Amino acid sequence: MEILQITNLKKRFGDKEVLKGLDLSVPEHSIFGFIGKNGAGKTTTMKMVLGLMSPEEGEITVAGEKVTYGQTKTNRYIGYLPDVPEYYSFMTPREYLTFCGEITGMPKAEIKPRVTELLELVGLGKEKHRIKGFSRGMKQRLGIAQALLNRPKLLICDEPTSALDPVGRKEILDILLAVREQTTVIFSTHILSDVERICTDVAFLNDGVITMQGKLSEIKAGYRTEQYLIEVENEADADKIAAKFLGFNTNGRESEKNGQKVLVFQEKEHTVHEVMEFITKEKLPVLKIERMEPSLESLFMEVVAK
Repeated sequence: MEILQITNLKKRFGDKEVLKGLDLSVPEHSIFGFIGKNGAGKTTTMKMVLGLMSPEEGEITVAGEKVTYGQTKTNRYIGYLPDVPEYYSFMTPREYLTFCGEITGMPKAEIKPRVTELLELVGLGKEKHRIKGFSRGMKQRLGIAQALLNRPKLLICDEPTSALDPVGRKEILDILLAVREQTTVIFSTHILSDVERICTDVAFLNDGVITMQGKLSEIKAGYRTEQYLIEVENEADADKIAAKFLGFNTNGRESEKNGQKVLVFQEKEHTVHEVMEFITKEKLPVLKIERMEPSLESLFMEVVAK
């Protein structure tokens, strides 16, 4: 089942057409990476999903119900973390989540155990300091806890890791990975390594439309080439292999440390069996041989270039 369905979404700001007929499907219990350059329209799309901005054309449904601008009934299915969350800084995390539970009408008997559960989930269970002293990463983690308070079917995170250091990014990604069984996660980003680490599904937004979407594994498989990489200890061995098999790319990357050499070849030119047989016969020390997978970065650059 699709938890979020967007059809032919269009939006213009003045003479700039930001969305030109966006179509998007987000499967239930997926971790969905919504990828695009800064200014591509990711935040605009999310605001329309939340009913906070009106589209000029198109339809959005959440859990099978149509989203209507200004009438945000579908938001009962959604938890939302903006790119820069704001808080009552004089509160502690527990006070803040308790307050959020009260104003959203949660039964009082449920608030305390749910708040405790979520603070433990995001690593703030023992934090008693006021929010004003929190780091950016701690605020992002608290924001995820707040967004999950009412057990939403869809968790929307807008650039959740963009301003974090590597440790903070890992913490946020680990949390998003952990909540997949509870909800569907969609997060916008331009940090492709984050997507490759945790996402099951992706969509590329470029020039106002979705140019590619689907299961990440299937997209990569569809662009896979029979290209292999060999890494040897020294240049002499690399030259020996290259001399035997014409067509090897010998302009590979060299390691500054040990003079290691990387060579690349297409299997249509030489089979892996032939190459390995030669390496074994010549007793050449090989550090690595692997089939090269298309990176998300290379796919994205291809999409942007079209």
